[in-house]
Amino acid sequence: MHLINKYFEIIKKIFKGLLLTICFSCCSKHPANLLSDGVFQGRGAGRNGPIVVEISVLDGKINSAKIVEQSETNDIGVPVEKEFIEYFLKNNGNTELDAVSGATLTSNGMISALQSAIEASHGIIEAGLKYADSHTDIVVIGAGGAGLTAATEAALNGAQVLVLEKAGIPGGNTTSATGGLNASETAVQRRLGIEDSNAQFYEDTIRGGHNKNSKELVKVLVEKSSGIVDWLMGDDIKADLSDVGLMGGSTNKRTHRPLGGQAIGTHLIPKLYDAAKNAGAEIRFNNSVTDIIEENGRAVGVRVKNEAGEYQIFCKAVIIATGGFGANAEMVEKYRPDLKGFATTNVPTTRGDAFFWVEKFDAKLNLMNEIQTHPTVVPGRGILITEAVRGNGAIMISHLGKRFVNELATRDVTSAAVLSLPEKRAYIFFNQAVRKSLKSIEDYDKKGLLVSGNSIEEIANKLGMEGSVLQATVNKYNQGFEKGKDEFGRSNLAVSLSKGPYYAVEIEPAIHHTMGGIAINERAQVIKNDGSIVPCLYAAGEVTGGVHGDNRLGGNSIADITIFGKIAADSALQDMND
Repeated sequence: MHLINKYFEIIKKIFKGLLLTICFSCCSKHPANLLSDGVFQGRGAGRNGPIVVEISVLDGKINSAKIVEQSETNDIGVPVEKEFIEYFLKNNGNTELDAVSGATLTSNGMISALQSAIEASHGIIEAGLKYADSHTDIVVIGAGGAGLTAATEAALNGAQVLVLEKAGIPGGNTTSATGGLNASETAVQRRLGIEDSNAQFYEDTIRGGHNKNSKELVKVLVEKSSGIVDWLMGDDIKADLSDVGLMGGSTNKRTHRPLGGQAIGTHLIPKLYDAAKNAGAEIRFNNSVTDIIEENGRAVGVRVKNEAGEYQIFCKAVIIATGGFGANAEMVEKYRPDLKGFATTNVPTTRGDAFFWVEKFDAKLNLMNEIQTHPTVVPGRGILITEAVRGNGAIMISHLGKRFVNELATRDVTSAAVLSLPEKRAYIFFNQAVRKSLKSIEDYDKKGLLVSGNSIEEIANKLGMEGSVLQATVNKYNQGFEKGKDEFGRSNLAVSLSKGPYYAVEIEPAIHHTMGGIAINERAQVIKNDGSIVPCLYAAGEVTGGVHGDNRLGGNSIADITIFGKIAADSALQDMND
């Protein structure tokens, strides 16, 4: 089996939250006595950059392993890497350990690196595969949610599809998505007795984006939302979107997610990856697109670079699904000087490369200065606390123990409220009732993020605030709960906070989403500055600008990337056959 397939089967176990079993080839199809003696390196993509490991094999057995290159954080990434190495050596390449919560990207990178080192010892892979120039029907740039959706749809409909991903693993920012997928008038909502409408979804999205959204694109988002839920839950992908919750800025419960409130990204990416592969799409990792080839104003292919060299792929259609530029500090500062120095939740590959590729086509860029900060990110660790925690009843309190905002206001409002505090940080505060309602909170506990206390007095003491002040805050919230509306105008007060145990997580705003990007029409065709289309060029996901206006609602991103990823594929297929 190809390296990526074997590695990704292991990754799926992490995504499902089961025991992680690193069962390398030397223990199955490649017995230990087939390992070649020598020193071999393997490479994987961590959160902050490449992870390179080196193993030494003597008499067909692994006798040493070490990390020779890494850029992970000292508090999370480095301990994870060391843990993987220790277990790897202790069990001679056959390791069983619990999934490492809070370090999914680092874990994935370590698995990829160790796996590729083992494969190198079998002579199966080299530092990079050299590809010749070739032709295909559709090239998809990026193997995140939008790219894998487009690849799946195009391949299912008979196209020859090649996906090029600069990282060593699939997922991009979608892997870190926690909330869910916003959709209205769905069969799931009807089954759960939730009343919602396309009109309300449209109104919420336009209001959340402060009327700067493309009305045409929002209309498509809304009208296609129920259908994308059906498509994702269908036989080809088999995603679980059977639970529906509430996110900030939404009037009704419409955020579809796996049962129990599991994070959406780590569930959806393995499903889409498998579906794309099963449909016949070819996916090349560690292959970076460096440019889009233009001929007579048309997109006719891409230039690609990997460790073995450079090559070209010519095609009938190019779909850009590279994500935004939230990890490019220079670009962020260029468009928003006030965000200089902000942390980011983005994976390192989201650097805005595509915006330079499309200049030759005179492609229009929309709303590039609209960059969203997520209000609840753990300081120094880049871990996002999903909006669903607040949707299920949590409140936000200052370091003095006081509430200061409607927690279900839009992200721009809640971020600004946190930044107005002297510390520019706050706490998410909730009780056991909220914790029981959302599986993702258990992951936060495993990451060591939760401060806990059996009583208000105990947790206040741990947080360094006056117990009487926090108690008064909780009492006032509970009074609002009884009335159905509180002092901040919040009407969705999911649970009472009258009973403990209690929990808190310190948070601050961090760069999360770039709303601006390449202009597209309702068919996901790239638009030029004069309003005409760029033939054979399509875009979907965070690389585009217009769907979200100047502020994205939680849950609208997964809807955006899947809906327009599918539309991009359908449009390319139709245009190829016209």
